[in-house]
Amino acid sequence: MKYAVFVYALTFAQTADAPKARDPKRWEAAIQAFEQQDENARPPKEPILFVGSSSIRMWKLEKSFPDLPVLNRGFGGSVVADTVYFADRIVTNYKPSVIVFYAGDNDIAEGKSPEQVRDDFQALAEIVGKELPKTRLLFLSIKPSPSRLKFREKQKQANGLIQAYCRGRANLVYIDSGEVLLSDGKPDPRLFLNDGLHMNAQGYEKWAKLLKPHLEAAKRE
Repeated sequence: MKYAVFVYALTFAQTADAPKARDPKRWEAAIQAFEQQDENARPPKEPILFVGSSSIRMWKLEKSFPDLPVLNRGFGGSVVADTVYFADRIVTNYKPSVIVFYAGDNDIAEGKSPEQVRDDFQALAEIVGKELPKTRLLFLSIKPSPSRLKFREKQKQANGLIQAYCRGRANLVYIDSGEVLLSDGKPDPRLFLNDGLHMNAQGYEKWAKLLKPHLEAAKRE
């Protein structure tokens, strides 16, 4: 899809001066692996598509949502703009009924500003709106984690900007994914792996419970 590449080019140009900006083509092998999976086993028709960074990749969706047609296309330590770049190959091509998106965590850690994260998400939302006008896009907010507490304020700023962007826009839904991971106002270490960044099974249970009403509502529509 030339449109996706074009929008990504604009986004990348806006963020090229950000620290540690990296070429999305580094994920080409991962994207090709998804395409090989699709050849080996046809994905669900109009799936509920989960896409984004490693917090999506590591999610055992079939366990969390056994009765729903879920499809996982999370990849590595990706940033928001990586999904924008590959949108025609891992998002719009599946014609999903719902998209659950999580990324932005790595963006902030790599030095992108909250405004840049918002702009990159906007680029993705515009692609989805153009190519899949009936598809609902759910944004899981950037989560707090024990290992990235120093980025918490910028994470909050990015979340606030994206929440404001989603407000009043049809088919865009902002979901606060962080509140359920807190204990006494801080990330609950019992919900995370030893790296203090990725969630364990208990953490994903929290997210699944949070998301399920949204997915069930979309299923009924």
